Amino acid sequence: MTFEEYLRDKLKLGSKYIPYYLHWVSSYQEFSSRGELSLSGFQKSLIPRYEDWQIDQAVDAVKQYNYYCRRYKTTEVLNKTNIASGWDLAFTEMRDLLRLKGRSFQTEKSYLNWIHRFRTFLREKPPGNLTSDDLKTYLSWLAVERAVSPSTQNQAFNALLFFYRYILEIEVKDLEQTIRSKQHRRLPVVLSKDEIRSILSHLSDDALLFCRILYGGGLRLSEGLNLRIKDLDMDKGCVTVHNGKGGKDRVTLLPSAIIPDLSTKLEADKRLFNEDRRGNLPGVAVSESLLRKYPGIDKQWNWFWLFPSAALTVSPYSGKSVRFHLHPSTMQRQFKTALRVAGISKRASIHTLRHSFATHLLESGYDIRTIQELLGHSSVQTTMIYTHVATVSRLGVISPAESI
Repeated sequence: MTFEEYLRDKLKLGSKYIPYYLHWVSSYQEFSSRGELSLSGFQKSLIPRYEDWQIDQAVDAVKQYNYYCRRYKTTEVLNKTNIASGWDLAFTEMRDLLRLKGRSFQTEKSYLNWIHRFRTFLREKPPGNLTSDDLKTYLSWLAVERAVSPSTQNQAFNALLFFYRYILEIEVKDLEQTIRSKQHRRLPVVLSKDEIRSILSHLSDDALLFCRILYGGGLRLSEGLNLRIKDLDMDKGCVTVHNGKGGKDRVTLLPSAIIPDLSTKLEADKRLFNEDRRGNLPGVAVSESLLRKYPGIDKQWNWFWLFPSAALTVSPYSGKSVRFHLHPSTMQRQFKTALRVAGISKRASIHTLRHSFATHLLESGYDIRTIQELLGHSSVQTTMIYTHVATVSRLGVISPAESI
């Protein structure tokens, strides 16, 4: 495949743009022949003579060409000796290090999944033969040929950079040459209060209480499932979220309206807890480090799950049977069913309750910094997205069509 064919068939570039891309690559090769191999240097050399959009096009052309060369012109002969054992060892080291650093099980699964995909992409190239170019080629491939979202590409980047830095001990440089996925700003889906009431009316028992807690405090799905008895403060009307996204703790709201149902739920949890203790069953899942520091903590009431699973599950860490919280799909499935029965056509999910919490607070006049703290966002810029969907700022605007 020639570079021109790559631009036409893989990149789907319009025929009128292909000559320009070929021109920029030729210019870059002439620039490099003078001993300067830096893409940033080539970019700076264009500033006095060209407009910004032309410079951006030139940089993209060079990135695409570098990716094309790495992906389609490589003729390396791979050494197949002990490839499988090498990857198995790398997987084991990666898993052990993630646990040593206290990363969540979800992060562990995600990172190892990306390593598996990377291995498949490289057609079983041995880990000991990997270079930083392999990483840059894969990240560019995700953007160019898989058309993944920026968040998905960033997730792959974080997983593979961890792999390169701590397992392979390879320093990755010149990542600016990686082709980045195109950013498409999408506004979050938000449900009205009436729509939320309608959805809740079609839920019952644990699912109803769970969704009221999520909407009442702006919790994520995983944060709600990870709640333990000790995290609730019904007197002060707050709930503590431990080890949320980014490993952060925060305190958020616990609506007084759900306290009666929450008390009933705690009574049911206490009965299950007592049955476990009378039957001398294993305790709840806690980290191995906590268990070593505080023996027996897994069998204490205040560490019991608010939403425990009905059956015991084998722990991926210890291999022993323990009691976990409910599986995420349990709540997701019931929410989707209630959404359909309520006749709501929005593409909502259980996470939409968190978006609705933030938007409704904003519409009620609460300041953005307060909402940022309740949501646990590191940057207020993340929280600012809700200003685009809140209606409070538009209430004073009258459409010109009203006067026609």
